[in-house]
Amino acid sequence: MMKVLRLHSRGQLQLHEEAIPVPGEGEVLVRVRAVGVCGSDLHWFGEGGIGDARLEQPLVLGHEFAGEIASGAQAGRRVAVDPAIPCGQCEFCQQGTPNFCEHLRFAGHGQEDGALREFLAWPERLLHPLPDNLNEADGAMLEPLGVALHAVDLGKLRPGMAVGVYGCGPIGLLIVQLARLCGATQVIATDKLPHRLEMACELGAEAGILVQQGDEAKEVLAETGKHGVHVAFEAAGENAAVETAIETTRPGGRVVLVGIPADDRTSFNASTARRKGLTLKLCRRMKHTYPRAIDLVARGCVEVRSLVTASYPLEQAEQAFAAASRREGIKVMITPNF
Repeated sequence: MMKVLRLHSRGQLQLHEEAIPVPGEGEVLVRVRAVGVCGSDLHWFGEGGIGDARLEQPLVLGHEFAGEIASGAQAGRRVAVDPAIPCGQCEFCQQGTPNFCEHLRFAGHGQEDGALREFLAWPERLLHPLPDNLNEADGAMLEPLGVALHAVDLGKLRPGMAVGVYGCGPIGLLIVQLARLCGATQVIATDKLPHRLEMACELGAEAGILVQQGDEAKEVLAETGKHGVHVAFEAAGENAAVETAIETTRPGGRVVLVGIPADDRTSFNASTARRKGLTLKLCRRMKHTYPRAIDLVARGCVEVRSLVTASYPLEQAEQAFAAASRREGIKVMITPNF
């Protein structure tokens, strides 16, 4: 038997004893070691769903995770786990965009149980071996790093650009680092929380602007010049951040929307975006990013370990979700099997 944490309704997590799953064809058993609490997990926890997906049955959350293979020829190998299971057969999979798969299964979403349990069976092809210098929490951070990589790919950054990152949770902080790696000469970050801005500046942001009186757009423009940034990344999931991105991006620039709004609505001043001829991109999870993410962290190009600021055992998951909901620290990790 194993311990399993299920979300039964909004804010209602319950720990269960359930049978250890039996791997199917192409699957292996994974002993889960580390699970990050993501903003989308908080949507499920606080709102009973995300977007048009609603909680229909008790669901195991958790899609940022790593662990150890517990069956088969590779038993004992430490791995990061890609939470997305594409069908491989639909038009979008065949075109190389599995994040748009028509039949995608995703850990901790809809009908697909996630990683907040001691064991799960998962397709072996979606397991990525961890180098010796990465621990399991590092491995769990590869999923948000993958999202950040995909967002930066959509932004088409080039050396010499000015970049805005609006929202400095884990993904925003990873985008700050990636923007610098891409050669951005100026990275401006905004957030409501001072400690997150401090981290952004430690990781490469030139300026951290506190969101308080609605003047952050003016402050960004004061830092970057009247035309603003070349590329803006909205990573807050709040409409005010979207509006700031539109207002502070220079004509011909790009705005990448990464955050997930609680009310499933996004709006902005259309005339501003139209007159500037802005290109808007929306970030849908990630694709083909795990090998790059592993290499970036293993070589010390991207820092993930310092972003993990709290860790809780599975039995204290309610405290973990409460801390994450209060936006304490940066990333809250839950550690089954430790």
